[in-house]
Amino acid sequence: MQFIRRSLTGLFLMSLTLGLLAYGVYALNSAVQERLARTPDGGTREERVFAVNTVLAEGRAIAPVLTIYGEVRSRRSLELRAKASGSIVELADVVEDGGQVSEGQFLARIDPADAQSALDRARSDLMDARAEGRDAARALDLARDELAAARDQSDLQERAFQRQRDLEQRGVGTTAAVEAAELTAAAARGAVLTRRQALAGAEARVDQAATRERRAEIALAEAERRLADTTLTAEFTGALSDVAVVEGGVVSVNERLATLIDPAALEVAFRVSTPQFARLLDRDGSLRRAPVTASLEAFGLNLTAPGTLTRASAAVGEGQTGRLVFAQLDRAQGLKPGDFVTVKVSEPVLDSVISLPATALGADGAVLALDADSRLEPLAVTLLRRQGDSVLVRAAEGAPPLDGRQVVAQRSPLLGAGIKVRPLAAAAAAPPAPQAMLELTRERRERLIAYVEGRRDMPAAMRDKLLDQLAQARVPARVVERLETRMGG
Repeated sequence: MQFIRRSLTGLFLMSLTLGLLAYGVYALNSAVQERLARTPDGGTREERVFAVNTVLAEGRAIAPVLTIYGEVRSRRSLELRAKASGSIVELADVVEDGGQVSEGQFLARIDPADAQSALDRARSDLMDARAEGRDAARALDLARDELAAARDQSDLQERAFQRQRDLEQRGVGTTAAVEAAELTAAAARGAVLTRRQALAGAEARVDQAATRERRAEIALAEAERRLADTTLTAEFTGALSDVAVVEGGVVSVNERLATLIDPAALEVAFRVSTPQFARLLDRDGSLRRAPVTASLEAFGLNLTAPGTLTRASAAVGEGQTGRLVFAQLDRAQGLKPGDFVTVKVSEPVLDSVISLPATALGADGAVLALDADSRLEPLAVTLLRRQGDSVLVRAAEGAPPLDGRQVVAQRSPLLGAGIKVRPLAAAAAAPPAPQAMLELTRERRERLIAYVEGRRDMPAAMRDKLLDQLAQARVPARVVERLETRMGG
């Protein structure tokens, strides 16, 4: 009985579950059928119109500006190295980092004692050589006189010999007298030969004395040069950098003491890609002398310097790409070698190009223009340049002209070909936000002024401008923030 009761209970529960499931399926099916059988409203649905910002495409001549970053360098720099070894016995007061020197100005002197001694010895040797030369000249004169006397004696003996032969032929003289006269004449001729040899030796001595004097003069010049090398002077007007010498210090030959930089001869070096470099060439393949502007932002003040392209690197460096280009800077006040600046180079003028916002160009290389019915029409364009937030384009070959058309300024995924849009009026340019100003307390103002006046490495023009701003009742908050950040406060 218990088994039958449990079986009936289970059967009842299973029947109830199946009934509930069947009811759920019926309810779901009824809802779907009701949804499908529902008819739409009788009115027609209107087309959706999107509001877009548009710009007028106007073709005109535009000179693109190439913006890159470069480093300021000095076109004229010289490493000051010691030409002699020894201790520094004298050092000029201007020999310090940033010291301004003039051409030919004395900088340092290395102990000249050894060089001075060598110079004195060289002068003594020259005096000995000149004395030897004078002695050789006198000996040469005496040798010439002795040779002349020997020749006169030989002539006399020769005439006496001839006279004895004449007497012998006349029968007056004897053979012994003739032989004695002949022997005397031969001895006289030998004496002439001896004097000629002495004259040749005197001439050789004169030549040797001249050679010795010349060598002494060379040694004297070398000693004078070595003495001059103990004094270090400025080769040109400029400023000293990387000074590594102190008075009393010992230096060796060719040791670097400082670097002399000409601050008036600056240039900027920057690297461009190969396509960008190709745009800077003229028809002959030479680098154009295009105008350049280098700018450096510091303390809210932009330091700018105009310049001109001068040359490009002769070879591509190992592991480098593109081209390294140099531009000479004019009136580069405030800029120093090593500054990292922004460089803007003017490229050749492009005719009939259109400037559009960068957001107007799609990834497919096309822009969306409005037709007569205010519907969007994609137009293929050729991208020429990117200029910050703008692009310079032309209508692609075979595409409809773009000049004079209204172009969507900001594309979005909702916009496409054939979509009807409503162009918005160009929004008026928002006025620039006013610069925040601060009223400083007297202590805070004095602390900032003292900091600016104490910065001797700051250009004079920048220092004067900052002092003028700090003297005002209200000071720009940006300037105060930068100064206090550098002060560490």
